[in-house]
Amino acid sequence: MENRYRARRTAADALRLALRALLYAVVGGAALIAVATVVSVLGPVVALDLYTPAVAAWWTVFTAVVVQGVPFLLLGTVVSAALGAFVPDRVLARLLPRSPALAVPVAGAAGVVLPGCECASVPVAGSLIRRGVAPAAALAFLLSAPAINPVVLVATSIAFPGQPSMVLGRLAASLGTAVLMGWLWARFGKEAWLRPPRRPAGPGTSYGLGGFLAGLRHDFLHAGGFLVLGAGAAATFGLAVPRTVLDVFTGSAWLSVPLLALLAVVLCVCSEADAFVAASLSGFPPTARLAFMVVGPMVDLKLIALQAGTFGRAFAVRFASVTWVVAVACSAFAGWWLL
Repeated sequence: MENRYRARRTAADALRLALRALLYAVVGGAALIAVATVVSVLGPVVALDLYTPAVAAWWTVFTAVVVQGVPFLLLGTVVSAALGAFVPDRVLARLLPRSPALAVPVAGAAGVVLPGCECASVPVAGSLIRRGVAPAAALAFLLSAPAINPVVLVATSIAFPGQPSMVLGRLAASLGTAVLMGWLWARFGKEAWLRPPRRPAGPGTSYGLGGFLAGLRHDFLHAGGFLVLGAGAAATFGLAVPRTVLDVFTGSAWLSVPLLALLAVVLCVCSEADAFVAASLSGFPPTARLAFMVVGPMVDLKLIALQAGTFGRAFAVRFASVTWVVAVACSAFAGWWLL
């Protein structure tokens, strides 16, 4: 009797989820058609009124960044949501060595095969710590998962065609930063700085089909908004900042690298799409654009807020500050070595 009740309840839940997905598709499709109709009618009029060479240049850069980045953003969020919903955190915990010194590079390398976006990596790392994984290893995974996963590396290769050294440089600098930060925490980190998460939070902690749909919806809408903002900021940056000011930075690697590293913190572009934003900053040296891609998935304003909410403000301030310095140093070294 109990088994029959559970089966009926499972079928009812599946039907409810299917109806909800259908409703979202219908409502979203109707809204998209309405917006497309309004744009098709009013767009030409507005474009004629506002058209200038500067606006055309801004729109070209903005559209190129968004159109190129959205497919990889969608693929990345699908993979991240699937991992959060169908792969238990204990799978990674069982694969890690007990020694933190050995667990850190293994956890960092696991980011290649267990990718996740920045938003999901924080709650996943918190869940790993709660399940007994060494904090140093969990933090290394937190940094590497959104930075060196296959989706990010493929997107980087497409954003920088014919430049495999840029992909290799991103992989080496990002993995090096994650491993070094894990080892630094294992050596100098204090328990008082890290507030263990008390309960699961975020898309990475819900399982099953419902968790997958919720995680996909949350990650794509959240990261997609930051992609649009980042594309707009990149286009505005190239248009509004005078060329004479840019020449001061673009002519010096010592100034351009920290500038784009700070810009990555402010823009908060998702790692699946930041390569296209970096490619649009063509006036800067390759090492500076590499620093933009390495720092962004590890240190930005939204990640600092997520880390403060999950692990405490004392942890977030210290960890983000040191990570930024290490990421810039690794980027500079990788750029000097490979680019």
